[in-house]
Amino acid sequence: MVPPRGEEGATWVRVALDVPLAGLFDYRAPAGARVGQRAIVPFGRREMVGIVIETPPAPALAVEQVKDVVQMLDDLPPFPDDWLKLAAFAADYYQRPLGEVMLPALPGPLRKPAAYQGQRAAGGPVARLDAKAARAAKPRRERRKKGVAADSEGVPTSEQSVPPPESLEATPATPLVSLPTLNAAQQEAVDALSGLSGFKPVLLHGVTGSGKTEVYLRVAERILREGRQVMLLVPEINLTPQLEQVFRRRLEAIAGTGGVAVLHSGLADGERLLAWLRAVRGQARVLLGTRLSLFTPLPDLGLIVVDEEHDPSYKQQEGLRYSARDLAIWRARDRGVPVILGSATPSLETWHHAQTGRYLLLSLPQRAMAAEPPRIRLLDTRNVKLQQGLAPPLLQAVAQRLESGEQSLIFLNRRGYAPVLHCDACGWVSGCPRCSAYMVLHRQPPRVPGGPGRHELRCHHCGWQQRVPMACPDCGNQDLQPMGRGTQRLEEHLGELFPGARVARIDADSTRRKGSAQELFARMHAGDIDILVGTQMVAKGHDFQNLGFVGVLNADAMLFSHDFRAPERLFAQLMQVAGRAGRAGTPAEVYIQTGYPEQPLYQALVRHDYAGFARYALRERESAGLPPFAFQALLTAEARELAQAQAFLAQARAWTEQPRADGTDSSQAADMSRITLYDPVPLRVVRVANVERAQLLVESDSRPALQGFLRAWAAVLPGLAATARVRWHLEVDPLEI
Repeated sequence: MVPPRGEEGATWVRVALDVPLAGLFDYRAPAGARVGQRAIVPFGRREMVGIVIETPPAPALAVEQVKDVVQMLDDLPPFPDDWLKLAAFAADYYQRPLGEVMLPALPGPLRKPAAYQGQRAAGGPVARLDAKAARAAKPRRERRKKGVAADSEGVPTSEQSVPPPESLEATPATPLVSLPTLNAAQQEAVDALSGLSGFKPVLLHGVTGSGKTEVYLRVAERILREGRQVMLLVPEINLTPQLEQVFRRRLEAIAGTGGVAVLHSGLADGERLLAWLRAVRGQARVLLGTRLSLFTPLPDLGLIVVDEEHDPSYKQQEGLRYSARDLAIWRARDRGVPVILGSATPSLETWHHAQTGRYLLLSLPQRAMAAEPPRIRLLDTRNVKLQQGLAPPLLQAVAQRLESGEQSLIFLNRRGYAPVLHCDACGWVSGCPRCSAYMVLHRQPPRVPGGPGRHELRCHHCGWQQRVPMACPDCGNQDLQPMGRGTQRLEEHLGELFPGARVARIDADSTRRKGSAQELFARMHAGDIDILVGTQMVAKGHDFQNLGFVGVLNADAMLFSHDFRAPERLFAQLMQVAGRAGRAGTPAEVYIQTGYPEQPLYQALVRHDYAGFARYALRERESAGLPPFAFQALLTAEARELAQAQAFLAQARAWTEQPRADGTDSSQAADMSRITLYDPVPLRVVRVANVERAQLLVESDSRPALQGFLRAWAAVLPGLAATARVRWHLEVDPLEI
């Protein structure tokens, strides 16, 4: 309880809250409140959990205006200084309030006041979890006293202690599973990484199937034996089960049972809290997770690994728009530990840093199994009659693999049945009533087995759904036709062409149910699928041992995108999906259908020449003054009318030339000689869910100059937006423009 006003035994605290308002909030708390401690505080008409950032000698407001803390939370120790520094850096660099960085990074129960209030609170979610674990552990302890082996599958408890470093050093050097033999390049990489001390960013550039994971494991084993923790980041949830099995099998011999914790957004609140607690308490020595795992406090961090570092999934696209890869490098530097960035197709920024010596470059140029890389062939579709979008040589290759008992993968990064439904009579197309985009035709599964399927139109931008009209809404024509093809239509057609084959599809629609993605991938690994149709979900991280052929459709769609990063993404995507084939040592083929086979990107792909593609792409970037030779930020505005959004952006741009109160230009708040602000423009998809959107690009050849400008600019944008009645967000280092 907070002592009555006027009495001793109270202190002032400055608290970060998860609200879209700059600055911290002052409260009166009991004496002994510490920086990094959580507190329940009143905010407006509600109560919120916040984090104490400062304990000032006096509040910024008049004393009588400062409210009392409702409850100081002590079920966890205060957050450590290094975690507070990480959050503060992220908030400053990405121009977001500190509370919007800190609170969303915590498991849900730790930021809900209701979890600590009421008769059933029992001290909060941490205390309840510990009590439950203690009850589960009690029978095991009793069995141990009687000489009976404990159940290794029991719930981990806070009472379990972490072996001290000296006992970890005594762990046998050979884990309890057989180790693959390293090839020369792998051994060289392991030796180089094992010799590192302190902070060092390392690019591990290995072709697909080169054994990067084995290198991670060998280095992780050394870190664990030194008594330190390992953090491994992966880009997507569906990659975690496969890696989790590998890491548990190899590293729990050193880290102990339960020594590998997994964190991602697909976990229930209780599961995530348990894994988070084990990592924070040092009980889990290995943390495997997606981008949000980066913000987990780790007391003994010794190594960070960012697998598939090029993947755009590492960039958060809502709220705090951070790059987990970039923050991983900052955190490694702050903690003085190595960080490994692994990829077969590194981002051009990372490759540039490696070429200029900023990062250490280690290469794995060959596949670990001594297998030849798949042969890539370009199918020129300009003078070929396609059958439902499929070239005859591609279909022949699938038939040959079926005869030989091998699997085939047909890659089409477009889900749904068809991109659009149209009327031949009048030209009507299935536009979304809420967005400036088409609604995609989707096939729904039959309600009863063997019954007819049904179709619906669905917008992939706003989620609007409706039944397929019986006739054209404009002219009444009843013969509406699908235009183009998506994965559903492709799956259907391949089933008709190869009636004896087992055809399956993996995309966002077929994996909506929890666990369905794992089931489908397990079927593919077990050989229960002959032809797999998939989107980018199947393009990376999966080791399909019997996959002999990959066919790629519709790759040209990204060749001429307005987004300057599109060629880089396309090359990475195609190289990754091609790398799924031939991993068991058998010869494999990849056919890419294209109308532009002479493109340098495709020619580099045929040669498996990432370095050549990167040289070509970086020359283009440098001549155009684009990243990594420039630094960018993007201001986006949303309003009911496009003119309203563009007017706000124009006003934000004009602020740089307006006089300030002291008679100087506002632009003098930063070094504007190195800042370029472009004209406001509409987004490619202007309207989404009846909201119009526009953007303004800011560019500089200096990161410090850009940051200085953004700090000054971000201070005035809320006021301009309130007057213009628009929503806005500022993104630093945007991936999509």
